[in-house]
Amino acid sequence: MLFPPVRIFVLVAGHLVGSTSARPASTRPEPTAEHRDSQNNLTTRTRGYDIPIRRGNFKSSTFRRRGSLSGESGLGDNSDLLYTVPIEVGSTVVAVNLDTGSSDLWIVSDACNTDACKGSTVTRYPTKNANSSGIDVNMLYGDSSSGTFAKGTIGLDTATIAGIAMTDQAFGMVNDTDNPVVKYDTAGIFGLGFPAGSKVQQSALIRHTQSGPINATDDFLLSTYTQGPLLSRILMTDALESPMFTITLHRNTIDISGKGQLTVGKLPDGVDNSSLTWVPVRLYNPDEGGLRPPTFAPNEIYPFRWEVDIDAVYLDGTRLPASTVPTSDGVDATRTSALIDTGNSIIRGPQDVVGTILRSVSPSYQPQDTNPVAVFPCNTPHTLSFQIGGQLFPIDPRDFVSQYKQNDATTCVADNLVTTDAPQFGALFRWSLGDPFFKSNLIAFHYGNLTHPSVDPPRIGFLSLVPPNVGDLYQQAVNNALSDGGNFEGEDL
Repeated sequence: MLFPPVRIFVLVAGHLVGSTSARPASTRPEPTAEHRDSQNNLTTRTRGYDIPIRRGNFKSSTFRRRGSLSGESGLGDNSDLLYTVPIEVGSTVVAVNLDTGSSDLWIVSDACNTDACKGSTVTRYPTKNANSSGIDVNMLYGDSSSGTFAKGTIGLDTATIAGIAMTDQAFGMVNDTDNPVVKYDTAGIFGLGFPAGSKVQQSALIRHTQSGPINATDDFLLSTYTQGPLLSRILMTDALESPMFTITLHRNTIDISGKGQLTVGKLPDGVDNSSLTWVPVRLYNPDEGGLRPPTFAPNEIYPFRWEVDIDAVYLDGTRLPASTVPTSDGVDATRTSALIDTGNSIIRGPQDVVGTILRSVSPSYQPQDTNPVAVFPCNTPHTLSFQIGGQLFPIDPRDFVSQYKQNDATTCVADNLVTTDAPQFGALFRWSLGDPFFKSNLIAFHYGNLTHPSVDPPRIGFLSLVPPNVGDLYQQAVNNALSDGGNFEGEDL
C-alpha cells in the first residue's frame, strides 16, 4: 500500500514494554540454536514455508498449522481487491491485508466504532487481552487523492503466522480508521516493508524521549531485532534459509486462473534463482527522507521502500515518452522508479504518461470530464509492459481491463490504471505497481542485511508468468463471457 511522505530526518525508537536490548545482525555473536530461540522470542523454528492463496473470502476455519517445522494457511481474495493472510494474535485469528507497501501490523480492536468500523462484522482484537504500551500510533496510507488513516495504541502479544510465532510482537490496536479494508471482511494490514517505514517503531520514540536520552538512528536499528515489524524480526533470527519472501497472486475476475502463494525464507519449490531478473532496491539518502546512518555504520545508506528503477514503459510494444511532471522538494526528476506494492489493487503512474496510455486505448477518453472512463472493445487486448533490469515484464491483458457494464462483454474499461502524485521527499517513485503486476509476475523480495545493507544489499527479483499464448487466452475469456450472458468469469458488478 502506498505509504505517505513523512518528513522525518532522523528515525529513532525506544524500547517497548517487555522488550530486551539487541545488537545489529552483523555484529552479534553466533549463539546456539536453543539460546537464539530464547533470546529472539521465536517459539517455532523453520527454514522456510509456503502459504497458498485460496480463492474466496477468508474464514477463520481456513487457518491451520502443519506442525513445528513449516506452516500453511489460506489467503483470501476479494474480487482481486484484497489478498488476505490469517494471523493469530494472542488467541484471536484475524484476516489482514498482505501489503508490501507498508511496514506495520495493525488490527481493529473491539474499541473501534468509528468510520469504517461502523457496521463491520470483521473479527476484532479484544483490548482486554493486550499488554498495552500506552503509546499512540497513527498510520497513514495512500496518496493525496486516496489517503486513509488507522490510529490507536501499540499493543504487545504473541503473533503467529503459518505456525511461526513471535512473542511480545508490537502491533497497532486500531480504534479509529477510515481504511476500506475493514469493510471487506479484513481486520487490518500486515505490512511487509522495511523497518524504516514502521510507524509503530517511530511512535515509540515519543515515550522513550520523555524518559531518557537516545542515540538517534542507533536505537531505532538496534530495536528492530526485538521490536520491529513481524517479518523483519523473524528474518533477523537467522532461523530461515534466506532473508526473503516471494509473492504470486491469482486473478479472480475476467478469467479465474493463476496460482497465488506467499513463500517466506526461500524461493518457491521449482524456481531457480538464475531464472529471476534481480535488481537493487532504491536506497534513500537522509536528504531524500531516509535514515541517517548510525554511529556503528556511518557510511551506510538504507532502503525505505520496496522500490526499484524503471528503464522504460511500453504500450502494445511501443515505448512511451518518460514523464515530465515536475517533482518537488528538490527530488531528482531524471530517475524513474516504481513502488512494488501488493497493498495497491491497481497500477498508479504519472499523470502525463497515464493520460497518453488511456487516450491511446480509448480515443474518446476525456480526462477533463468529472468521471472520465477509458472504454474500448473487449476483443482488443492491450499490453502494458515495464522494462526492469533490461528485461520487459508485461501485465497480462486480462489484468489491464474490467467489465464496463453488466451483461455486456463487448465494451471494456481500462480502470486498473490511474494517476498518482509526482515524486517528493520521502516518496521518490513515479509508479506504483500493484496487484495487476503481481498477477503477471513472480516477485521475490530480499531484505538483505537490515543493519548493514552494504554487506548484503536489498534487492527484488522478477520472473514473468505471462504465458506465450496469452492472446488466445484473452480472446477465449471474451468468447466465454459472450456465451454466458455477457458477463466475465468472477466479475462482481
